[in-house]
Amino acid sequence: MAVLADGRVTRLDGRARRREPFLPGPAETPTMSLDDHAEDLASSLGVDKEEVKRDLENLVEYSVPVEEAKDSLRRKYGEGSSDNGPTTKELAEVGTDDSNVTVTATVLTVGKRSIRYQGSDHVIFEGELADESGKRSYTAWEDFGLQAGQTVTIGNAGVREWEGEPELNLGESTTVELADETLDIDYEIGGDATLAELEPGDRGVNVEVSVLEVEEKTIDGRDGQTDILSGILADETARLPFTDWDPHDVITESASVRVENAFVREFRGVPSVNVSEFSTVSDLDRSVEATRDAPRLSVREAIDTGGLFDVELVGSVIAVRDGSGLIERCPQCGRVIQNGQCRSHGAVEGVDDLRVKAILDDGTGTVTAVLDDELTEAVYGGDVEDAKEHARDEMDQEAVADAIREEIVGREFRVRGSLSVDEYGANLNARTFDETSDDPADRAADLLAEVRP
Repeated sequence: MAVLADGRVTRLDGRARRREPFLPGPAETPTMSLDDHAEDLASSLGVDKEEVKRDLENLVEYSVPVEEAKDSLRRKYGEGSSDNGPTTKELAEVGTDDSNVTVTATVLTVGKRSIRYQGSDHVIFEGELADESGKRSYTAWEDFGLQAGQTVTIGNAGVREWEGEPELNLGESTTVELADETLDIDYEIGGDATLAELEPGDRGVNVEVSVLEVEEKTIDGRDGQTDILSGILADETARLPFTDWDPHDVITESASVRVENAFVREFRGVPSVNVSEFSTVSDLDRSVEATRDAPRLSVREAIDTGGLFDVELVGSVIAVRDGSGLIERCPQCGRVIQNGQCRSHGAVEGVDDLRVKAILDDGTGTVTAVLDDELTEAVYGGDVEDAKEHARDEMDQEAVADAIREEIVGREFRVRGSLSVDEYGANLNARTFDETSDDPADRAADLLAEVRP
């Protein structure tokens, strides 16, 4: 992170002003007081305590841990560095151990959104920069007037780790000036992207999509009860979920729209498009064709992506896991309960439901395909009442799961759904579950044709 010193912000129009620093996150509360830390640091460095204390307070207010802030000040005041000023670097050279840097780069995208800090709303600007060595994301806590396509020299930018990579932080001590030079960069400018190209962490992106599904919801937001829109967007390349945090009237089912200045978060292991109050949504004069097909991948390829909203896998069911068949759910949160106990709500009266957790294997890997009540009914051949009667007759609730095992284990299925991958494994929440009709011999011949030179 940069050490905040003179409190100046230079806009691209040449004006300078001073603002109270924007605070992007809660400050750390150390065991020692900041005064104690400042006195200890000033004594070891042989510099003025009050100056050190001001710098330390600024860094901690920007959510820099105290020890990291002290390391940054040691670099500034001479320990481990003979130059107290920012270091000029190419973007690819910027690392998380840098305290303040100067870079010349082209602005690829500029996103804008609001965050809540200590009960107040603050606007931040974020996106990506690129030079001839590579690209880095940035967050600006002030409005520097950045525009996509500009080549700028950014002085005294801080550095922090974000999503595992170094990110430039533009604070009140950062200066931004238009550069005279033109950079030869190998990146698209402006943020236009297809849904298939989006990844969690993308900011300031623009998409042209068809609205497949949209639903109005009321949630407990940061200002109490908040109305939002959620649903599914699609283009020619993919389908993704979305949330509109400030409902736009033009987002209606079957509409084709252009969304500008969206950001992408991870939701249940897959990218999710987020539309905010600063996003622009407009009707298109063309119809966006929504892809009908999901990408068909091997289990290993799908798992390696880290998660997909819409994917098709083909494999043999080798087992049906415990927790399948006739189950009970918590009436409040919908979680599966055991012996009348919900992990979140304690003792509850369960609601009967049907579910299948089938292990699918295609030879490259395994994934657990989770079938909801409707798909389970189709596999089982009956509904919840039929399953309850079956369990009573057999005096064994597991009889329902056993019947499902007899129907699907050892057979091959084509499963389409949403894949999430975490430390507990890979789960595919199925939307379709159909037995394959492919001839295995024909498929083997096709596979051999692909691998033979």
